[in-house]
Amino acid sequence: MKLTVAGNKKEYEEGLTISKLIELEKVETPEYVTVSVNEEFANRDDFDSTVLKDGDEIEFLYFMGGGSR
Repeated sequence: MKLTVAGNKKEYEEGLTISKLIELEKVETPEYVTVSVNEEFANRDDFDSTVLKDGDEIEFLYFMGGGSR
């Protein structure tokens, strides 16, 4: 199946979950990553059970805190 991951089209096996994709893509600090699938945020509790579909677009996002000086 074809997925667009962080803007890059890639081939993956059918049945791929968000958790497995995070592992395959070697996402840094996976415990802090937020994942969007087709521009909708995925619930972290569902990463193991959400199966991706052909044509899905996935982004890995990190929300950084900060302040002003």
